[in-house]
Amino acid sequence: MSMRLQNERKFGQWEELPGGGRRYWLDVQGRLGWLARYKKEADANETTVRFWQEIYDDQGKLVETHEKYPVDKGHQKA
Repeated sequence: MSMRLQNERKFGQWEELPGGGRRYWLDVQGRLGWLARYKKEADANETTVRFWQEIYDDQGKLVETHEKYPVDKGHQKA
């Protein structure tokens, strides 16, 4: 199975980027109304360029990001 197909199945949503890459995302709803959105950017060869998590409160406001790849920067308040 190609990496592109694996990413499509795992994340379910994506947008095309200039140069043939893609930005994928997966939303995970929390029990208290918060939302975790996992995002991945891949180049045209489907090599991961960047991976991070965004946390949104129950009002849909971005409250925190956590860049995990290429360097884990820990949680950053928005």
